Amino acid sequence: MAEHSRPSLGEYFSYFERYVSLVTETDVRSAMVSQVGTIHATFNPLSVEQAGFRYAPGKWSVREVLGHIIDTERVFGYRALCIARGEILSLPSFDENKYEAAAVHDRYPLAELVEEFSELRRSHVHMFKHIDDSAWLRMGRVNDHPTSTRAVAFIMVGHVRHHARILSERYGVAVR
Repeated sequence: MAEHSRPSLGEYFSYFERYVSLVTETDVRSAMVSQVGTIHATFNPLSVEQAGFRYAPGKWSVREVLGHIIDTERVFGYRALCIARGEILSLPSFDENKYEAAAVHDRYPLAELVEEFSELRRSHVHMFKHIDDSAWLRMGRVNDHPTSTRAVAFIMVGHVRHHARILSERYGVAVR
């Protein structure tokens, strides 16, 4: 089955190797499912003060990091859907800083953001479950770079792991 093999370097822009390299599993859907529990276990124990913590002036708060993860999950999920369905136009990039500034995630309770991520990720797991092998391997374009549906799934998992590492190293959040 195609979803149980790693994407090759030609299936995504080299920038995303920093995310794909963090995914050691070949069953990416199982990794996606496990991240729902990781998000709950990591964020639910945090206090309101911890959720608002910024490790430096001008940096995102813990809530904003999770908000960024949510926004990016939506963008990546849309990209995967478009590619799987055979979109021939190049999908656009996005400026995560502008998205976060417009989203004002810091105004919302952390528990709501955790639930939002969980529901969104579960939806994407279902979406990927219903993508057949040919669509899983289908190539599209993101910001004019060749990209496969499979690569987007690996990028999604790696993106969460990337930010989990940042939360641990810079914010002192215990990632579980």
